[in-house]
Amino acid sequence: MRSLQARLRQIGWFTGDVSDLYGRRTTASVRGFQAKRGFDATGRLDETTWNRLVAMTHRPTSDELDNVKPKPEAPTPTTPTKPKPKPAKPAGMSWDEDARCLTGRVMCVSKSTSMLTWVIDGQPQYQFPVRFGSADLPTREGVFPVYRKAREIVSNVDQSLMPFSMFFSGGQAVHYSANFARLGYNGNSHGCVNVRDWNGIARLYAAVNLGDKVVVHW
Repeated sequence: MRSLQARLRQIGWFTGDVSDLYGRRTTASVRGFQAKRGFDATGRLDETTWNRLVAMTHRPTSDELDNVKPKPEAPTPTTPTKPKPKPAKPAGMSWDEDARCLTGRVMCVSKSTSMLTWVIDGQPQYQFPVRFGSADLPTREGVFPVYRKAREIVSNVDQSLMPFSMFFSGGQAVHYSANFARLGYNGNSHGCVNVRDWNGIARLYAAVNLGDKVVVHW
């Protein structure tokens, strides 16, 4: 029960603390989730509903299951250092810098500019436009590792092709989207970071290693 509520809360269908009670709030949340996906809106959890929910979310952490709120990190004293110069940008490239993108190998994804920039040790290499999820199925923000790569895979959500998939959070991945290439920003993903540049994503897929970072930010 707690896992169900925690997963629903991850995608905005459940609010408040999770519990062991399958009451009115849980029933309403499940019913809304089912109706949004064209399922029979019974409010009862069945195999089809559960499988779709699992595909769209990550396994709840112990803190999520126990309603533990994240504690703010205490500031640590630092010794003033001479500011490092900002990395030079390749000619003609403008990218939305985020401090978390300046170390290591990073797919730096900006929601404000709808651009993905491949960055190595603070140096932007190349970039291309991207598309994100909807308000109901948002692309998660934060810092994530690439934990799986799949050259050819089919979406569990709508059975569409997801070439050059690089998974970073639950079922969310950076991948090529024929729908994005065809419709542009008139559509949206189911939470993934869509790329419409076939040659660009093929080049990026070859460069990215498991464990490389994905930073999704505003």
